[in-house]
Amino acid sequence: LRTLTGSNAAMAIVGAVAFSEFFLLTLYMQDVLRYSAVQTGAAFAAFALTVVVISNVAQAVVSRFGVRPTLTIGLLASAASVAWLTRLPVDGQYFWDLFPAFVLGGAGMGLSFVPITIGALTGIERSDAGVASGLVNTSRQIGGAIGIAAISAIAATSTSNYARAHAGVTADSAAALDHGFQVALYVLTGLLLLGAVIA
Repeated sequence: LRTLTGSNAAMAIVGAVAFSEFFLLTLYMQDVLRYSAVQTGAAFAAFALTVVVISNVAQAVVSRFGVRPTLTIGLLASAASVAWLTRLPVDGQYFWDLFPAFVLGGAGMGLSFVPITIGALTGIERSDAGVASGLVNTSRQIGGAIGIAAISAIAATSTSNYARAHAGVTADSAAALDHGFQVALYVLTGLLLLGAVIA
């Protein structure tokens, strides 16, 4: 079933991006902006609340426009959000550099999870619904695990390369870390665009 295959591929990408994005942004806020753990958690509230609100709206959007258009819009919105984050500066400001991307990204995720779940169960026999549901949840977890491993390696390598290329800059400096995060976010943007093509 093409819809089942496409939904699982999209879910693996969404899982990879979601897990990796939260990981990178947590490090950015704590290691570059010097937020505390509590401040970092509070900063993500905008993302989480937007996901909750838009997920409730997404079912009506899917009913009106269909799975593919809704999922495509969701993935493109997520890609735009992560693309916004690629410009994160060393001296970033929450309400200018992070908040708009969090709201847009939350909307994108809300518009992605619902159609993916619907698509993963479309055309499935009732007796196979449990297997299909388990499969899409597994795709998310596997995507997240592989995503974090790959993105961590990309960010760390980019940080080290930046430090080597700039005299007097260490790998744990804010500038080097920020560069590594930016490169990793470019990769995540590309993954989301690939997801939109799959959708």
